[in-house]
Amino acid sequence: MELLSNSYFALFLIVALGFILGRIKIFGLSLDVSAVIFIALIFGHYGIVIPKDFQNLGLVLFIFTIGIQAGPGFFESFKKEGRQLASFATVLIVIAAAFTVLIVSVFKIDKNIAIGLLTGALTSTPGLAAAIDYTNSPLASIGYGVGYPFGVIGVILFIRFLPRILNISLKKSEEEFNSKIKEEFPEINRRNFFVENENIVGKTIGELRIRFMTKAVVSRVVHKGIAVTPTPETILYKGDLIKAVGTEEALKNVELLIGQPTEEEIPLDPKYDVRGVLVTNKEVVNKTIGQINLLYTYNATITRIRRSGINISPSPGSKLQFGDKLIIASSKANMEMVAKIFGDDQKRLSDTDILPVALGIILGVLVGKIGLNMGSFSFSLGLTGGVLVIALALSRIGKTGPVIWTMSGAANQLLRQFGLILFLAAVGSDAGAEIVKTFNEYGIQLFLFGGIITLFPMIIAALVGKWFFKMNVLSLLGAISGSMTSTPGLAAADSMTETNAHSIAYATVYPVAMVLLIVVVQLISLLL
Repeated sequence: MELLSNSYFALFLIVALGFILGRIKIFGLSLDVSAVIFIALIFGHYGIVIPKDFQNLGLVLFIFTIGIQAGPGFFESFKKEGRQLASFATVLIVIAAAFTVLIVSVFKIDKNIAIGLLTGALTSTPGLAAAIDYTNSPLASIGYGVGYPFGVIGVILFIRFLPRILNISLKKSEEEFNSKIKEEFPEINRRNFFVENENIVGKTIGELRIRFMTKAVVSRVVHKGIAVTPTPETILYKGDLIKAVGTEEALKNVELLIGQPTEEEIPLDPKYDVRGVLVTNKEVVNKTIGQINLLYTYNATITRIRRSGINISPSPGSKLQFGDKLIIASSKANMEMVAKIFGDDQKRLSDTDILPVALGIILGVLVGKIGLNMGSFSFSLGLTGGVLVIALALSRIGKTGPVIWTMSGAANQLLRQFGLILFLAAVGSDAGAEIVKTFNEYGIQLFLFGGIITLFPMIIAALVGKWFFKMNVLSLLGAISGSMTSTPGLAAADSMTETNAHSIAYATVYPVAMVLLIVVVQLISLLL
């Protein structure tokens, strides 16, 4: 059919059919966006192959947006769980290497084909490059071609069915993850208190250092029936009524310092305003609340920061990020000026600035090409690793001059989905084109070995992750995808949950897994 020779027509036909297939549920399970790759395999088998450029374009967009989204959580995770995740990746890759060595020893498979099988089973293009470099043999490419199709499909299927196999509810796992997030970022509450402590009567809020002592923010003080926005010079008198905002622990500290809580409401002065303000002004991004100094300039107080669905109790050292929603208490006369300082432009929040994306990907490609040579050992991050590392770093930096590296959730989701479908369509059609040819040439044996190297390390590592590391299944899905260096696996996990637990685990594990696999490839080529 002439239309199918048109790459754009074929690409979007694969995407459309994939989305239709992905919505079909069998026993409550569906493939979602991952179905695109299965449609692409069929098209590829019949000679309709999407050009490689689409694959690389989709890959860099998908990986870059994953890195930007997961960056802040990645660095926090590495402080807390990085060793565990790195250990998990090590377990999986060492097991995969052990199976490879066992297959060479028992079945007398050529070691170069076996090394290729290992890199294909773990879908690692940098691993293949290292294998070709270390073995100087085309057999590594053949082994990669045999192992890769099941490496792609096997990881997707394993990710999709793992929660059912382990009899774990994804909904319950999401609740556990969200509960953990709440422990790290406790819910912010408001409570009113009477000033009763004789030791604080007649002293100013600045003298008492209430924010430092309690970690709560005093947003209003009522003295003789008049409600005001407090300043450090505001004096507290016995019987005054104050409103404090903070975590439950912070509010308990306020009770100890100030006096008993009360249900009595503080009347809102007609001249007084409390509203949410969006951070869309590039000039304040990465600045601390203390640097902006709203209290002295406008007699305004930030009582809460809403970021990525989480309420954060503000402090003078809190850095603002693009897209933050600030709850601000101020006089109505000053509120408009305060809002202008932060931008508060909903339209700008929904806009997508392509410049940071383009610059970030350019830097990622350049970094991926940098090679490190240490004697007989050489290493480079490659396209995927370079883009991911740069995206993680840029999301951590947040802003460089006028360039904001982070992006809104809606913009990130759109670019990520677009990149993902391009990647899946291209990589699936490419793998489908070789399946029958490889099977006819080398028989079923190599496919079985490739399947073993893909499947058994994942099974063992999943059990280790669940029973030994006690990992949440969402993090487990991301850790398996990252350890297998499988972007399609991450895509499968991405469609199964609304949290970013899997993305953080993937971003943490992927660089570790990539380096380990290259080292393992070199060791096997030297030792066997």
